Amino acid sequence: MSDIKKIAVLTSGGDAPGMNSAIRAVVFSAINAGIEVVGILRGYEGLIDWETIALDIATVRNINNQGGTILFTSRSERFMDREYRRLAACNLRDNDIDAVIAIGGDGTLRGAIAFREEGVNIICIPGTIDRDMCCTEYTLGFDTAANTAAEAIDRIRDTSLSHGRCSVVEVMGRKRGYIALWAGMATSADAIIIPEKWDGNFDNITETIKRRHTDGRNSYLVVVAEGVTDAPELANLIKEKTGIDSRVSVLGYIQRGGRPSAKDRMYGSLMGAYAVEIIRKGGKNRIVAIKNDVLTDYDIAEALSLNNNEIDSFQYELSLMLAE
Repeated sequence: MSDIKKIAVLTSGGDAPGMNSAIRAVVFSAINAGIEVVGILRGYEGLIDWETIALDIATVRNINNQGGTILFTSRSERFMDREYRRLAACNLRDNDIDAVIAIGGDGTLRGAIAFREEGVNIICIPGTIDRDMCCTEYTLGFDTAANTAAEAIDRIRDTSLSHGRCSVVEVMGRKRGYIALWAGMATSADAIIIPEKWDGNFDNITETIKRRHTDGRNSYLVVVAEGVTDAPELANLIKEKTGIDSRVSVLGYIQRGGRPSAKDRMYGSLMGAYAVEIIRKGGKNRIVAIKNDVLTDYDIAEALSLNNNEIDSFQYELSLMLAE
């Protein structure tokens, strides 16, 4: 075991349900091992400006059911400048920090890779609702976000049924369509549009709706991942091509908030404790990951080079069959 006396923990990028569970587990695990924990506020920005709070068991005992992050978060443009990374590293050394645990998504990982040039040992925990990190089968926040989206879509569908209209619902997922796929399948969507499979052909969607309308259907649901296509444009096109009243609902940031699901609380706890264990065993510059539902870890540079997070073809083909 390494002689670790003090570590820091931060959250960076977009907030994700389960981050607080990870923070809580980091603090409990570290303190039980005789390691002091410092909380860095506002992610990498807080490292530069040295905004901190002391973390103890009393501070984090009851944060497991809270969404967001008690440490706040940000996207730091300054951290991309080596001058500011050097300042952040000096702050860590001046305050006797032996290692940093950073909870966040792809941008957090890229920042960590650059930061290790300054001699900082940084351990990452994947936290992003989009589930778009290739090194791990799961990222904190996804389960809660997918459930939140599905619940909202269920409510929207009730109105669509009552008014006999088509609802186009935009969910988060600019690079990965997991939220759209899972929430769309869970709510029996008539069409699911995701970045991995979108070919730009609107005709398939409008023709399907027209055919089902002829067969007696009077309401429809289209779930689209943000950034794939313009949702209001799609709704207008559906109305123009089919004559069916179409409305747009953009779920937006409600998908980030709310109480974390049991899965996100559990994985957050496991990943937080595992990150501390990596540090105690002398691991350097690693990212915690889930592989076959088992905790593992990768070198952070290796993790960024992996490309195995594509949408499962069986899941997508099943979504098409269930939409018939």
